[in-house]
Amino acid sequence: MRKAKQNGIERLEKYLTKVILEKGADENQPFLMRVLLAVLKALSLIFALVVSIRYLLYKAGILRRYPLGIQVISIGNVTAGGTGKTPVTELFARALAAKGRKVAILSRGYRRKEASWWQRVFTQVIDPPLVVSDGRRVRLDSAIGGDEPYMLASNLPGVAVVVDRDRVKAGRYAIKRLGCDTIILDDGFQYQRLKHSVEVVLVDSTNPFGNGNMLPRGILREPVRHLKRADLIFLTKCRGDVSETVAEIRKYNRKAEIVKCSHSPKVLKDVWSREEFPLSWLEGRTVCTLSGIASPKGFENSLRHLGAKVVWCERYADHHRYDPSEILYALNRTADMGSDALVTTEKDAVRFPRFETVPVKCLYLRIAIDILDGAESFKKMVDRICYSK
Repeated sequence: MRKAKQNGIERLEKYLTKVILEKGADENQPFLMRVLLAVLKALSLIFALVVSIRYLLYKAGILRRYPLGIQVISIGNVTAGGTGKTPVTELFARALAAKGRKVAILSRGYRRKEASWWQRVFTQVIDPPLVVSDGRRVRLDSAIGGDEPYMLASNLPGVAVVVDRDRVKAGRYAIKRLGCDTIILDDGFQYQRLKHSVEVVLVDSTNPFGNGNMLPRGILREPVRHLKRADLIFLTKCRGDVSETVAEIRKYNRKAEIVKCSHSPKVLKDVWSREEFPLSWLEGRTVCTLSGIASPKGFENSLRHLGAKVVWCERYADHHRYDPSEILYALNRTADMGSDALVTTEKDAVRFPRFETVPVKCLYLRIAIDILDGAESFKKMVDRICYSK
């Protein structure tokens, strides 16, 4: 079967991501690319100005922050993509629920199916938020609710997951209709319209602040100095010595506790049957990979570290919505190469259509957070949230 072609926007996105993220990738570029990078640099300066003005307007009270009257924990970052917010969000939700809190996670639902802009502008109907999970059952799939919200809902029984662009509306709904007393705002650092009680910020130790430029020339969504707003900082993907990154963070924030953690593989699961395989299953196996995430190299290398021989990698843009033909192409290619399995990420697996039969095993790698240093700081923050008056 022929592989479905990726659209031009995705190809450009992947190429620009490589140029922006990979060290030295912007060197020795052709003239037209250098011109494009110069344009992106100018746009990043404009974006930085807009972000700074917006924050000052909120700080001065000209733009209003809406309180909900309960604890609102924002989990976010100053960079775009790839820091590992979803596992940290899951970690907080589990810890708070274990303490007896009725937790709701609020998400925008990035790249989910939704009404077109003209429908939102010209129809005056105000839709209620989408309830991916009410805490008792999962009510929506990933196409409607979004990849991360569906994944969180599937992994967190007892925790509500609510999706809406307007997180103030979503929070009020969670309190009034679902009886929630604690809100976790997923990817909330930039969402100033809702008043935050606690600011948790993630920093990727493998690529803390990119090339130091704001979007679209770099990966910064806010100036690094805005780290000063953080109450707790999670330094993610820690391997080896991270003292330089810690020193860089301390230039901007001396008061926040720093929790060092890693995103560790826990188990392999069949994409459709959910049958579990221990990580040792990978030892000596030949596998292919399929992913549509911000940082695919980390996922692929984790399989190699677990003893697998990765012979072919198919990458799509972050949050790519798969066509069945793309999945079938990857499955057939894996079988034709004589590999033992096609392995994907948990975030990708929720976007896979169901097939009656497949030519080869299709597994996803389940990842969870391991706290390496700072467990007591995390516990104190959870207690602060639970017992704050």
